[in-house]
Amino acid sequence: MGFGCNIRCLQALFSTIAAKGRDIGVSFSVPKTELIHWRTPRKRTPPLHAPIELENHLFRPSQVLRWLAYWFTPSFNTAHHYRHRLSLAQAIFSFVKRLSSPGAGFRPFLRHRLANGLLLPILAYGADLLTPNYPALRGMNSFWHRVQRWTTNNFFSTPTSIQSREACLPTLVSYC
Repeated sequence: MGFGCNIRCLQALFSTIAAKGRDIGVSFSVPKTELIHWRTPRKRTPPLHAPIELENHLFRPSQVLRWLAYWFTPSFNTAHHYRHRLSLAQAIFSFVKRLSSPGAGFRPFLRHRLANGLLLPILAYGADLLTPNYPALRGMNSFWHRVQRWTTNNFFSTPTSIQSREACLPTLVSYC
């Protein structure tokens, strides 16, 4: 079964699902659709990047699939997922840091709660299913050390092993 056959099959299935949805009052937002070509290990050749047309919208198949905030690639490499989680956590952290200047604003116990209740779940989302590879974990650890420094108002030169104990925030390795 070639990619052209897959494209025609996908278009027919989408038309069937859309028709059944209209019968019960459900509509699908086609512009929000993401498509990806999955290949078997036997067919490792790159797929044709022929556009797929659904309701007069052309889609080029992406190399990454997002499902329930998990990012999957055909090779199940976790780097893309954890890069995305890290960028989300960094954005939230920069916003939260603007709410209080060093030595003023949030007290350390509130910073601890924000780190544990807000930043850690965003950063470690998916650790129950996907294990981060070494480069992803290194970037996440670097960010987590900045969070620990912010929580305790420690100097940049404070050893990270002391920071995690003083901030009462466990290391990311224990979560992942």
